[in-house]
Amino acid sequence: MTASALPAQSPSRSLLAGALALTGCAWLVLFAQPLTNTVSLWWSNPEAGHGLLLVPIALWLAWRKGVRPAASANVAAGLVMIACAVALRYLSAIAAEVFVGRAAMFLAAAGIVVWAWGFRQLLWWWLPMMLLVLSVPLPELILSSLALPLQLQASRFGAALMVMRDIPVTLSGNVIRLPGHELFVTEACSGLRSLTALLALGILLGGVMLRHPLSRIALVIITIPIGVIINGVRVFFTGYLVAYVDPKLAEGFNHLTEGWLLFLVAFAILGLFTWGAVAIERRVLPQPSHA
Repeated sequence: MTASALPAQSPSRSLLAGALALTGCAWLVLFAQPLTNTVSLWWSNPEAGHGLLLVPIALWLAWRKGVRPAASANVAAGLVMIACAVALRYLSAIAAEVFVGRAAMFLAAAGIVVWAWGFRQLLWWWLPMMLLVLSVPLPELILSSLALPLQLQASRFGAALMVMRDIPVTLSGNVIRLPGHELFVTEACSGLRSLTALLALGILLGGVMLRHPLSRIALVIITIPIGVIINGVRVFFTGYLVAYVDPKLAEGFNHLTEGWLLFLVAFAILGLFTWGAVAIERRVLPQPSHA
């Protein structure tokens, strides 16, 4: 019985591997342009540079977790998803809409997974999927609409901290007026880049370190106030340096270094929250058996 069953599995696996290889080649040909544009944007735009880190991590996590033991193909649903992705790719080429082409690229990849192993495989790979979604650069219109409230919030918070330190401040939108100087909180200083990176780190830490979905959701939610507060502190430090030390410290390499240092502080705070959540889970949740 066993000896006769083994040869039947081998051709099936070889056929699946061959079909996946051909499908992967077709995917590369069809989505070569959006893939090239996306990688180029990751490389050239600091606002999207986190994709260069998230995608390799996502692929490694997917490879590490492997295929679900009881995975079963859902050919019909997978083909429908692939067909929708091809239609979106066609529309994006006609309308010259880059984001739609990128979304179609990832939809087609998800369709291939469903076609080969079923919808549950996507859930099995939920963490890599979330990281891949975060790696997709958003349209400029959405980025601007998200950046403006963050700019204003950072300006208000930074100005409030300066007032607490008895620094004379006049706030007008995203312009902070100091004695003899004006500090502009630009879109690049909105904190959107660091907030996106913190969200990705929160999802990654939650997926790797925590076991309960509520703990993971809480950790992701807490990244938002951490990012907003740290960016407000960055605005305060910049204003303080401009007012009392040297205005040049708010420019160029010094300003960039200050941003990286405060991001490391935000990451350390997120790490402390993760450590606390792990400690709570160990007390509340039953420990997994290794027997």
